[in-house]
Amino acid sequence: MDAHQEAAGVPVQITVLRGNHLRGNKNEPFLNFVRAEFNGIVLGDSQKLDVPVDDCVNYCFTCSFQCSEVAHTLDDLAREPVILTVIEVLPKEKKQKDDKTYVLGQAVVDLLPLLQGQCSYSSTVMLHPTPGSPTQSASQDGGIKPTLDVSVSVHEPLLSDSQLSESNLLTVTVETAYSLPDIWNPASGLSSSYVAALQVPVTAKREQILLFSNGLLKMGGEREPVPRLKKWPLGPLLAPDAQFIPGIFIEGELTDLEDGDLTSIEDREFRVQAECNQKRVSWDTECRCFVDAGGAACLTHRIAECRLWPVEVTRSPQAAKTVAGKAGKEKPQVEDEMIQIPFHGVAYMDLAPLLYPGVRCIRGAYRLHPFYDSELQKKTKRNISVLRESMKAPVAKSHPRPPSSVGSCKAAPSKVFDTHKAGKDNKEASKKTGTQGKLFQTDGITDVEPQINVEGQMYTDSGSYIIIDIALEKPLVPKRPPEELAKRVMDLIPPRPPLPRQPAGAERAVQEYQAQIASVAYQVLEHYHHMFGAVFGPETKPLDPATTEQRRSQIFGELNCSGKYFAFKEQMKYAVVRIVREKMLRTEAFTDPEQLQAFLSQLYVLLVDEMHVALNKTLSANGEEVQLQPLLDCCQLKHFAMEAQLNGDYQLAAQYYQERLLRDQSNSSHWFDYGAFNMMMADYLKAEECFHLAVSIDQTHVPSLLMCGILSEMNGDYKDAETFFEGATCVEPSCVVAWTLFGLYYLAQENTIQAEMAFLKAIKHQATLMCTPVSRQEMVDNTQDLTKNGQAKQLGVKESLTNTLNKTAVDCETEEVRSQTSQHIKPVQGFAANSDPERAVLQQQQSSTRLNTTIYMETVKFLLQNYALQMAQRALAQELLCPDGGPSSSYYLALANLQLLQGKYDSAEANVQEALSDTLQICSVLWKTTKTLKELNWPFSVRTAH
Repeated sequence: MDAHQEAAGVPVQITVLRGNHLRGNKNEPFLNFVRAEFNGIVLGDSQKLDVPVDDCVNYCFTCSFQCSEVAHTLDDLAREPVILTVIEVLPKEKKQKDDKTYVLGQAVVDLLPLLQGQCSYSSTVMLHPTPGSPTQSASQDGGIKPTLDVSVSVHEPLLSDSQLSESNLLTVTVETAYSLPDIWNPASGLSSSYVAALQVPVTAKREQILLFSNGLLKMGGEREPVPRLKKWPLGPLLAPDAQFIPGIFIEGELTDLEDGDLTSIEDREFRVQAECNQKRVSWDTECRCFVDAGGAACLTHRIAECRLWPVEVTRSPQAAKTVAGKAGKEKPQVEDEMIQIPFHGVAYMDLAPLLYPGVRCIRGAYRLHPFYDSELQKKTKRNISVLRESMKAPVAKSHPRPPSSVGSCKAAPSKVFDTHKAGKDNKEASKKTGTQGKLFQTDGITDVEPQINVEGQMYTDSGSYIIIDIALEKPLVPKRPPEELAKRVMDLIPPRPPLPRQPAGAERAVQEYQAQIASVAYQVLEHYHHMFGAVFGPETKPLDPATTEQRRSQIFGELNCSGKYFAFKEQMKYAVVRIVREKMLRTEAFTDPEQLQAFLSQLYVLLVDEMHVALNKTLSANGEEVQLQPLLDCCQLKHFAMEAQLNGDYQLAAQYYQERLLRDQSNSSHWFDYGAFNMMMADYLKAEECFHLAVSIDQTHVPSLLMCGILSEMNGDYKDAETFFEGATCVEPSCVVAWTLFGLYYLAQENTIQAEMAFLKAIKHQATLMCTPVSRQEMVDNTQDLTKNGQAKQLGVKESLTNTLNKTAVDCETEEVRSQTSQHIKPVQGFAANSDPERAVLQQQQSSTRLNTTIYMETVKFLLQNYALQMAQRALAQELLCPDGGPSSSYYLALANLQLLQGKYDSAEANVQEALSDTLQICSVLWKTTKTLKELNWPFSVRTAH
């Protein structure tokens, strides 16, 4: 909508076309009409029509309302349906002035398609019966259910294409709260209201409070059924079955990678018991919000600023009915500090996963904590309680909904809150605790928190938690599709064009044909020898022409009878096809018979000539030409290059690598190995050129993509580095090293949420590949601890790393090798294993020992193999901060390896000694390393460990 449309509004038309299979109160023809309501306002009534029993009636009733920014906003269309009520008009009795009516049922029409770009749509909606109506009896008996045919239309789209692409739909579903305080007893006779509330931005300047006030307290004994339908956020305004949203189910089950606070193995066992046996409050209500572009940007900014989002919960006694006309005589609202909210609890949802690329939904179980203003301010940077603001709002400003057609036949719904009678009506609760409904002073009160929420503390004592689902129609951070990433990589490194057609292909085709001729000639001669004996003996006389012709006829007959003739033809066919395609360059069928005949003539001449050449070579007395094969293949050249590196002869090693490239320049692994060699020589420009050539040959070569990303980050090309890292994770989604390097990149950019996402992916794939069960909570705890400390304790500087290791080594005791999320991961195919004199034995022994490792140690191994020392130092720093990492034997070995490459031999000696004192499991590795260091004539003293 443009500015003019926003002011004037766009009319939304609802047309009730037909009613099907309707049944009146007395099972006979009856008079009825349809009433349409939306957003608490009656839109109109249809004309009264007579309907035969179980027949159809054409209403053709049209009503409308204006969708604008003033009333009936886009958010209202997303949140509330149109309510259609079928009402029967009963016959008048004597002395009766007004018509007596009876509500047969209700139907709801969802207006969400209008927010998805549609201008018109039609649907057949179910007419849900009211309790006791004839329609309900027919439905229970298995009869045909009544329906209404409805169409909805607007003369122009409510949203332009740009608004449709930039806006979003936020869906919040509050499912069930479990393990509630024991004092909550549905058999007490007191009627209570169970409310959950949270606040979300819908525009850049406006936030919407979402109230879920239709909670139902249930006793334990069985699990909630799955799947089950979600409810509209309208509560008692609808017929019992009309409160469910058609086709929208709660299908969530307890999974390993569920979000929330209760995902560890112990918590899962507790949840299974609580969700089966203990009391619960069930909402199962979905509330939708239309979020424009400004609101989506505001939501993204708020989550990035503070990842925790409060969801407040309370239980309050329902207020008594107020006498009409006396609402104005109530006492004025109390001040903020006087408002008392019974059982005021709060759950802190971590919404940071919504900022992961491509994530549209989070769902989990979140613990309920007692509500404190100071804790709210500390965790969420908010100082306003949503429930308290809702209670403060005057009744006139809260837009109370008038009772619907069904609600008018029942008692008026009570208020959700009553601030004056919250403590008075909860007498039973007061008797049991003596403290509820109030906030009490304690003896040890501080200025920071002068009061204790006794009722809210019951949530913690009971282990209460609530299951909430938040979903978005479109992710807040779009994930780049693989096609876009591949195109971006191609733009940075264009793929090498295909090699031109080689003339040697025609030569190979001719050679293949001559080889087949020789093979067939050898077989024919063998057959001839078998039939007639030796042919070319030294004393054999020449045959006369008649005998020659006779033998020729005999051998042709024998070849035809035995089938060898056709076998020879099949043997020659492939060679002839190759000559046609590669020698004569013909791959398409002929359409002109004359051209075909001319081509066959040329082919025949060529084949006969080459046959004569082949027969002359075969029957010649000279020996066969010896084809010289190269003495060394590419694998042997690589082995010799590594041996030259061990001996310190880097010039010879470079010659071997270059020889490999001359043998096969189209192999990306050859270029990658040569690039790693240049990384060791600190020739980063040449190394980058080699990695680029490897990617140009194979756009999916993951090691080369990773090294391109590392070098781009070293050069300050951060966007290019992000593209290379993301491209590597897209090519091989289960690569632990790629995700870890992606996380280290984001951590250097101070993007902690994206770094957390990458580390979570790495831990998940490492656990999957090694079949190690790791819960989502453990992964989140590891990554959150890392990202929180990653900026304040970044150990990228060499001196800080050495000092930290020395300080830690003093207090460190011998520890077991960690097994939680620390199994060895298979290296990505193509990762090189080059080494130099200072680290060869370390690498070989370290790989053979197969130590348990974290994602950072696995990444360090790849980085050291390819001499990316700066990134390796950052990965080792994160290993110290990782809860599953820290100083260990593998850590000290990797650090010593890094320091050897940097030429810090004294520090390397100290770290080897730390590894010796840490564990005895890899003593053989350490002693071999010590021996190598001594052979290189370094001053190195070793203390024998017994």
